[in-house]
Amino acid sequence: MLRTYKSRLYPTKSQEERLLWTLEQCRFTYNKLLEGLQQQDKPNQNKLQHSLLVLKEQYPMLKKSYSKVLQHENHRLFSNLRSLAQRKKNGKKAGRLRFKNRHSFKTFTYNQSGFKIIPSGLRYDKLHLAKIDDIPFIMHRDVSGVVKQVTIKHYPSGKWFALIAAEEQTTPLPSTNTRSVGIDLGLMNYVADSEGNRVSHPKHLERSLLKLKKAQQRLSRKKKGSKNRSKQKINVARVHEKIANQRNDFLHKLSRCYVNNYGLIAVENLNINGLVKLSYNARNMMDASWSRFVQMLCFKAASAGCTVVKVEPRGTTQKCSRCGTIVPKRLWDRMHNCACGFRADRDYNAALNILKRALGQELPESTPVEIRTKVPIPPSLGAEQVQSLKQDAQTLVLGSSQHFL
Repeated sequence: MLRTYKSRLYPTKSQEERLLWTLEQCRFTYNKLLEGLQQQDKPNQNKLQHSLLVLKEQYPMLKKSYSKVLQHENHRLFSNLRSLAQRKKNGKKAGRLRFKNRHSFKTFTYNQSGFKIIPSGLRYDKLHLAKIDDIPFIMHRDVSGVVKQVTIKHYPSGKWFALIAAEEQTTPLPSTNTRSVGIDLGLMNYVADSEGNRVSHPKHLERSLLKLKKAQQRLSRKKKGSKNRSKQKINVARVHEKIANQRNDFLHKLSRCYVNNYGLIAVENLNINGLVKLSYNARNMMDASWSRFVQMLCFKAASAGCTVVKVEPRGTTQKCSRCGTIVPKRLWDRMHNCACGFRADRDYNAALNILKRALGQELPESTPVEIRTKVPIPPSLGAEQVQSLKQDAQTLVLGSSQHFL
């Protein structure tokens, strides 16, 4: 299993200049390789990589960079080319590879060699990068396994991070937890599950929108090419970075909660791009990051031994989870009222349908029962975000046996 550890670097001024210089040389190499690729009748990765020797003779400055770093740009180029071909094969629109400018090129990679982690036992450890220096960084988690490569990333806010990829020789054991849950994702309730729990949408972007707006207004007033404009660009980037960090923190804690408490997790296989194009609420949808939440569930479940099942989302809201009758509801109809007598919150009804589709079996139709004990949501999510679903009438039991509850 390949696991990536992200740690922040704290380079000195001279080290940062060296990092920026290396980043620029990698960008220059990538563009030169792309130029050579466009001149080939048939793409040949080995021949293009061999052309690096000619480039170094033409541009002696490249000899000051570590050779593996430049060779990885050839690998990156053909990896992008394969991704583009796969996208065309899937029937999606795809253009052609573009040359990278300074704003779109943010990483370079030490593959196989040229790096070394030097523990110090103090607050700051050292990360040795060949032909750069020993850069201080905080290794907040011990890296287990064999380190395969280190990717250095430069953020628009000016921060530097090291992405350390390590291969672990561990096989996750099957989860002993037999509890199953269905999750309905939404905008009012970010999560509403089949056990009656719900977590409200934190709306991180909306809460910071005024601050972001003011920062962007200040940026628009700065003269283009001035130092003040460059400084304000960093301020805008820091606001965006804080919003992203808040969102990722929320998603990590929520996904970890479900992975720790359930052996099977059922979610909808949503077409996010299609929803965004057809919705007037696209900004809140993008702020929700449903795809990222499902992605976190999948890779955490893989290491924990539990299972994530994606089901077809069509009809989960309109269909009654008790009798299967289609009950049309508009967006502002928040309650599900069926002729069979089942009345519940629409998100809770959808979560029951999602779980039923994942299990591939019909739920009991007539056994009323109260909602059982709820999943312990981490207190760090905020007490105001967590509410328990109230049922106004009889609710549907999730299974004839207790292993669902």
